[in-house]
Amino acid sequence: MKVILTEEVEAIGQPGDLLTVKDGYARNYLLPNNKAVHATTQNMKQLEHQKRLVGEKLNKIKSEAEKLAQKIGRISCTITKPAGEEDKLFGSVTTADICESLNNEGIEIDKKKILLGEPLKELGIFNIPVKLHPETTATLKVWVVKE
Repeated sequence: MKVILTEEVEAIGQPGDLLTVKDGYARNYLLPNNKAVHATTQNMKQLEHQKRLVGEKLNKIKSEAEKLAQKIGRISCTITKPAGEEDKLFGSVTTADICESLNNEGIEIDKKKILLGEPLKELGIFNIPVKLHPETTATLKVWVVKE
């Protein structure tokens, strides 16, 4: 029997997969538990329509992330911190500080998207990667200056 999965079934497939399974498995498990539907022509058309809508939505999200990446690439953030001798900071610059600086520039980003390995503990210019989308990463120029 041909079925279309509506949710993930372990060791069988992902939602939207068209499978041929034994009649008993489909009748007794997949269909009663709403894990699959019969592979009729109407259901196939509906599946193709849903895939197209999801694809369009993903493309829109990716294009918005790319626009934001270009905007981030054009700006640079300046963060002022008190520093001692040899340009060592009293404290450090963290992702929260960078996120706050971006918010002042009019860009709202979750601080978890800022890929800062370790907090910045000295003065200077740093290129910080910002992961906006699984396929899009922007580079933010951060200036850490003495207060």
